[in-house]
Amino acid sequence: MTGSDVPPSFRLAYVPGVTPTKWVRIWNERLPDIPLTLVAVTAAEAPGVLRGGGADAGFVRLPIDRTDLSAIPLYTETTVVVVPKDHVLAAADEVSEEDLADDIVLHPLDDTLGWENPPGLPAIERPETTADAVALVGAGVGLLVVPQSLARLHHRKDLTYRTLTGAPESRVALSWPEERTTDMVEDFIGIVRGRTVNSSRGRTAPAAQPKPSKRTGTGGAPRKPAAGKSAGKTSGRSPRSGSGSPKGGRRGKPRGR
Repeated sequence: MTGSDVPPSFRLAYVPGVTPTKWVRIWNERLPDIPLTLVAVTAAEAPGVLRGGGADAGFVRLPIDRTDLSAIPLYTETTVVVVPKDHVLAAADEVSEEDLADDIVLHPLDDTLGWENPPGLPAIERPETTADAVALVGAGVGLLVVPQSLARLHHRKDLTYRTLTGAPESRVALSWPEERTTDMVEDFIGIVRGRTVNSSRGRTAPAAQPKPSKRTGTGGAPRKPAAGKSAGKTSGRSPRSGSGSPKGGRRGKPRGR
């Protein structure tokens, strides 16, 4: 099978915490003949997967190196602290970094908030993943600060979370390799941005543009419409129109009736 014979498909990478269900549903409604495949990646892996061709586009967490990647920021997440349900901070509506000063705050190696100085007391060892850190919170070892979507992803009945004020926030963006901005990538950008199927900024726009240009050209080359305008407006009212005036007159009379 040659490259041209391979049926089209679209591969979409996504990082933990991002739920692409809504956009995938719209894709399947609009482009049912092009299957969309989801590729789960970590936040650290995402840029490399896009550069290496492992996905056509992906939801990533900013910041990323945008030297050869395009990115459209989509939304900013609330930052929360995950605590045991019986912890004193569970009684508050929101907490500040100062409120964490006496607690061990776990800082996993896959942290997505990019802390310069994490709050609270440091643990003896950094957990490898956010999932590991959540398990440690459940064991009463410490607390964990994460974007809200990750707190929901790793929800446990014995844990809860509260908004943390004054903390760094995580931004989610749609990204893809600049040199591979294909029609399918444009289609997905349109879906994520909420464009309708007939939007002039969607992929359907280029297909619609030739139609008006053909209609304007059906009367002949640009010279002929120019001559027709001269005959209809000038020759019909002025003796200087020459041989064009009878034609213009005949066409004008039936319209008048």
